[in-house]
Amino acid sequence: MAGGLVASIIAFAVGAVLDFAVTVGPDQHGFNIHTVGVILMIVGVVGAVLSLLALFVGSGPRRHRTTVNDGRGNVVRRDDTYI
Repeated sequence: MAGGLVASIIAFAVGAVLDFAVTVGPDQHGFNIHTVGVILMIVGVVGAVLSLLALFVGSGPRRHRTTVNDGRGNVVRRDDTYI
């Protein structure tokens, strides 16, 4: 899930740079470095906010099970912990 979020943020940033910062015309060409900086700062803030939301909201409580067996397939102890 995180890889898809990172890839979409990078794709968004590249698309915004190509759309807003690159100038192509008969009398001028190139890109505006200040516009690139603003776009990357905005995308960075959006990415940070989404990451923090994913970290704090998450998918709810997680269940962790620990099992110990005696080597013959019998469970000796089992602890359920909610993290």
